[in-house]
Order: sequence, then C-alpha cells, then structure tokens
Amino acid sequence: MTEHPNAALVRKGYEAFSRGDMDTLRGLMASDCTHHVPGSHLLSGDYKGQDSIIGLYQRLFEETGGTFSVDLSHICVDGRGHAVSVHRYTAERGGRRIEQNGCLVFRIVGDRMTDIDECQEDLDKESEFWS
Repeated sequence: MTEHPNAALVRKGYEAFSRGDMDTLRGLMASDCTHHVPGSHLLSGDYKGQDSIIGLYQRLFEETGGTFSVDLSHICVDGRGHAVSVHRYTAERGGRRIEQNGCLVFRIVGDRMTDIDECQEDLDKESEFWS
C-alpha cells in the first residue's frame, strides 16, 4: 500500500530535520508557514515564516549542543489536509536530560506545510528543561 502524500511529506520533513537539512525543510513549508511552540520557556511562541521556523530548528540544536534527537513513531492523516505525527525525543542541556513523547499537528495545502502545532506529553517538564 502506498503512503498517503501528506504522510510522505511529513516523513520527509522528519528525515530532513534529523539530518540537519534545513534547505529541504524550507522547501516543504509554505513561505508563510507558522510553527506554534506551547509552554512558557525560551523557545515558546509562534514562529511565522520559513526563516523564523528554520531559526527555531537551528536553535534546538544549538541550545542542546547537537544532542536534540527525534524518533518518529507514526503519522496519521485525515485526507483533508491534516496530518499528526507522534514521536519520542531526547536532548541534553545544562546538565539536564529530557526524554518524552510529543506530536506535531500539520495543516497541509497542496504539497506544502502551512501550519505546525506542537503538543507535548508534559508541558511542565518541557518548560523546566528549556528554562
């Protein structure tokens, strides 16, 4: 069975992120794409536009000394322009380590991501790690 195009797009994004291939990631997003990061820490907020989102991703690697790692578990689609990815991620920063589940909710128009909503298993744990 062939993977749904929206799932394939998201999978390609995870693969590019894991390689640090920001040019490929940029090509998967609409120019005005927005990534929403929940919580109340230094990375929380809305990142609008490809440059802003790529800056966020680069900062994830910088803040963790390159230890930020994500392992994609699965992707669900609705066939109407939404995809949800579930992953487990780990990182180390300032003598602390985080390991928890998260997901991203994508809105996809055509063959580009237009909106990315981030959800975390434990928002308090996330905020503590990044604060």
